[in-house]
Amino acid sequence: MKKLHMPLYIIAALLFGLKTYIIYRFIFDITLENTMQELILIINPFVTAFFIFVLSIFFNERRQLKYIKYAMLLGSLILFFNIVFFRNFSDFITIPLLFQGSNAADLGSSVLGLIEVWDIALFLDVAIVWILARKYGTTLTSTFSKRYKRLAVVLSLLMIAGNFTLAEIERPQLFQRTFDREYLVKNIGIFNYHIYDAILHSKSKAQRVFADGNELTEISDYMKEETTTSGSEEMEGIAEGKNVIFISLESLQSFVINNTMNGEEVTPFLNDLIGDSYYFENFYHQTEQGKTSDSEFIVENSLYPSPRGAVYFTHSSNDFHSLPEIIGNNGYYSTVFHSNNKSFWNRDVMYDNLGYDHFYSETAFEVTEENSVGWGLKDKPFFEQSMKYLQQLNQKEQPFYSKFITLTNHYPFELSEEDATIDPYDSNSNTLNHYFQTVRYMDEAVEEFFNHLKETGVYDDSIIILMGDHYGISDFHKKAMSQYLDTEYTDFQHVQLQRVPFIVHIPGEEGKTFSKVAGQIDVKPTILNLLGIDDSNDLSFGTDLFSDERKDYVALRDGSFITEDYVYTKDQCYNKETGELIQGNIESSDDDEANACGPYMEQVNQELNYSDQIVFGDLFRFYDFGDEE
Repeated sequence: MKKLHMPLYIIAALLFGLKTYIIYRFIFDITLENTMQELILIINPFVTAFFIFVLSIFFNERRQLKYIKYAMLLGSLILFFNIVFFRNFSDFITIPLLFQGSNAADLGSSVLGLIEVWDIALFLDVAIVWILARKYGTTLTSTFSKRYKRLAVVLSLLMIAGNFTLAEIERPQLFQRTFDREYLVKNIGIFNYHIYDAILHSKSKAQRVFADGNELTEISDYMKEETTTSGSEEMEGIAEGKNVIFISLESLQSFVINNTMNGEEVTPFLNDLIGDSYYFENFYHQTEQGKTSDSEFIVENSLYPSPRGAVYFTHSSNDFHSLPEIIGNNGYYSTVFHSNNKSFWNRDVMYDNLGYDHFYSETAFEVTEENSVGWGLKDKPFFEQSMKYLQQLNQKEQPFYSKFITLTNHYPFELSEEDATIDPYDSNSNTLNHYFQTVRYMDEAVEEFFNHLKETGVYDDSIIILMGDHYGISDFHKKAMSQYLDTEYTDFQHVQLQRVPFIVHIPGEEGKTFSKVAGQIDVKPTILNLLGIDDSNDLSFGTDLFSDERKDYVALRDGSFITEDYVYTKDQCYNKETGELIQGNIESSDDDEANACGPYMEQVNQELNYSDQIVFGDLFRFYDFGDEE
């Protein structure tokens, strides 16, 4: 047989580079806006693959084979895990997420639902290299000269430098503007991104060690000038002394509110409730990789979540000035109801640090195979079983603050036939098809909960706040969402789909619908003002939702933002009313319309960075909030 002369490391690099490009282009579906981005996306996988496999030439022939084989396998596993993660979150794995492995045991069918049969094809190149190594190993490896090794490594480093140079030209300050991980992967590749993420992780860990509190002066001055505004005088103290029931509505997005599917209302109860409640129709979730735990963190502290991982895990021992702590100092008893493992998202540790008085976790409920689905106890029995505890709280002299976290409307949106009261949607996405059914079930569960509250007399002494915690349908389901919405799924549409319901129901009040932009960062000061609790000494990035004196933008964690007139995302500025892209360079154009988003960019990035400094540096430990104990 004729000998094969191409070294195995080059064959491996070509195969692995081609596979990586295909994954970038067709699975991650990375957005390409110009020829330069396409060129970088083509070059990067091969440049990175060549560097990884060229290192094998420093080993002897036997170890060369071993290195190449296992580098192929490990690299493919890294790609595969990112693909599985991306299918649910449209995001890439970060180092902090790897330290949240204790969550994995509770994922169950959620992870299995993200794995496709054809994923085995992702390891085809691994099989080819392993077969070649076994059959032609001695032919495809060699002892290379020192000169060859030097030239190969220098060439590899030059190619990486060229890739990084093109990336910096295409997106200036790429490594300073790291809120959007897709830009990093698009420009430097998934493997270099993971290395860079590890560096960022180490840097953030070091911030607390070197922080001395001086950083807080500038940040507190900014907050007092920009976000510490007076609350609405009309709404101030309107719920003073009342119980607060806060319902976190799992994965509920606003596109189903006041909308139909197959001619039926998806959320009939919530639609009716909005009629006699205060409803914010342009309210955005601001979570990142921590999802529900992020929404909790934002509401409790009026700080932004971490850009990587979840604060509930990475900084659970920090000093915070949380909502439970503040209202606790004003006579409230605070509790959380969530029928899941108490350690999931590290809640048992974080809740104690935040000042919650009691956590009714999974052990407080009777969970059986019949009354549970997906992630745990169904919402209807969850609310029903919670009532005995809520009645006990209501009998105490002090008012209570109780947060309820629902579970049923969670990916993969499973529901038995007897619990489904509407038919599934018909699209290419099973996720979206069943989403409407679990949303309807949650709507019915909330209606039953309201009835329980009224029957037991808890209702009249309480205000009820309902909030969607984060998105349920990621942009991995663009085609199906375009079909349902009957419009093209653009980056503008993606931002608008980050709207979640926010409802404040106060018995006896007529209510009103607000159209101004708002976000989860604003919930804490809003609740404090409704209860008549002075928050003038607090440090937060939110402003009272009912106040006329509000920030005129909402910042998302990836650096996108929404104003009353414009939406900015992925370096593009859109007219908020029409969704039309505003042409021109938003950072340098002299045209007022083209530069409409420009004035907000610096402030949004500054605010996100300030929040990161507080969290990473644990800066509140240096600040005296003057609370009465």
